Amino acid sequence: MLDLELHAFYASSEEEFGSAFSAIQRLHLGALLIGTDPFFNGRSKQLAALAMQNSIPAIYQYRDFALAGGLASYGASFVEPLKLVGNYVGHVLKGARPADLPVQQSAKIQLIINLKTAKALGLTVPASLLARADEVIE
Repeated sequence: MLDLELHAFYASSEEEFGSAFSAIQRLHLGALLIGTDPFFNGRSKQLAALAMQNSIPAIYQYRDFALAGGLASYGASFVEPLKLVGNYVGHVLKGARPADLPVQQSAKIQLIINLKTAKALGLTVPASLLARADEVIE
């Protein structure tokens, strides 16, 4: 057992980001997992910058977060579910009944590691993890 403690922080406006990161600092937490939320999707750069300013290793679901300077992203491609939806729409437009279509979900999960951010945070990413990554940003 790892004996880890989980803390949840909520932010529904950009103004609340500061208080969330202040609380993370005050509690001396070692990492941050940012939950998937439409509100956060367009704020990858801001969240990555706040994580770096506060020296917090942070991970998010979408690739844009790692590209913006976050430590890593792990999740389905943002584009793949849209392709699946387009495929469903195509079948329905051709006359298929929606109830007859199979349920589908994204099958490809991507791990993107920002090695530049890891180095800036003083972290060493194990070679085994780098080898499994779909993309390493250097």
